[in-house]
Amino acid sequence: MEFPVFKTKAEGKAKKFNLNDPKERGAYFNYKAGTEIKKLSKYFDGGNSFVAYLVGKKSSGKGTYSKMFAEVIAPDKIEHFSVGDMIRGVDLELKDPKKKKELVSFLEKNYRGWHEVSDLVKLLEARSTKVLLPTELILTLVKREIEKRPKKTIFIDGFPRDLDQINFSLFFRDLINYRRDPDLFILISVPRNVIDERIKFRRICPKCQTSRNLTLLPTSKVGYREGKKEFFLLCDNPACSAVEMMPKEGDDKGIAPIEERLKKDDMLLGEAAKLHGIPKIFLRNAIPKNKAKSLVDDYEITPGYSYKWDAKKKKVEIQEKPWVVKDDEGKDSYSLMPPPVVVSMIKQMVKVLGL
Repeated sequence: MEFPVFKTKAEGKAKKFNLNDPKERGAYFNYKAGTEIKKLSKYFDGGNSFVAYLVGKKSSGKGTYSKMFAEVIAPDKIEHFSVGDMIRGVDLELKDPKKKKELVSFLEKNYRGWHEVSDLVKLLEARSTKVLLPTELILTLVKREIEKRPKKTIFIDGFPRDLDQINFSLFFRDLINYRRDPDLFILISVPRNVIDERIKFRRICPKCQTSRNLTLLPTSKVGYREGKKEFFLLCDNPACSAVEMMPKEGDDKGIAPIEERLKKDDMLLGEAAKLHGIPKIFLRNAIPKNKAKSLVDDYEITPGYSYKWDAKKKKVEIQEKPWVVKDDEGKDSYSLMPPPVVVSMIKQMVKVLGL
């Protein structure tokens, strides 16, 4: 499926911003989408809200884009929640007798499906992460999350995960317009190679859990082991005292362990794009390299990082250049930094809401 290409390049002489700096990032958004930001801010100040369903491959940036949108527009009026986090929260509730009783009571009043509530509770308590929970149970739990946020805009991440032998439109019919405010899909396209590199070179601080990437988003402190001839990142959070950041177990395999998940995500993305009766916003992580000059400013392109060890100075030299990645059709592309993708979301959102 071909996603439309969105232009964020400034006309005339462009200003340059450091998109990793929060203050400069704020100035960037005002520069690129100031008019649209004012319209959206007015929309939320007027007590309006919407429910957005984020649909995209695993690690496509769903949480990043929605949280950055909230940061720019109205942090106190917009929330992101993932179905995965929701289920993990239910796991904790089941261990607390009082909260378990409240959960069971909610299910008894709201669940509609083919299972006894007592059986659902047993299923939740003994569940395997490899087995998907019944669709109608997920629907009921998502309703519960929506009820917890009565006047907030909600970005729902990780829903749906499977067609579950139900027509796709029927799958959503029980939630669409559950609240009397607009519902929309945010569809995210990202090349598999981008996801692969994000996973393979991801590094996590074991102390503060900060996540970075050896080739795409390094810290300000890079170390080198001469014996093994390998570079590593040191957490630059002052509270961590330069703790070495480590890969998560299995990250070295990249997307190999999640191939089936990615195929299913692709199928769901295609089905969501064909669904009638609900507005859609199309976001793409990457753009063709040969069109980049006319579409984006240089600093909006994700940089790639490589390292060189200066044995004389005993110092790591960091080299930066635009990261070229093959898209799913094998064409050279540039991956975009999150802010320009969010600029396209902001501008499309204004049109979808009719502001």
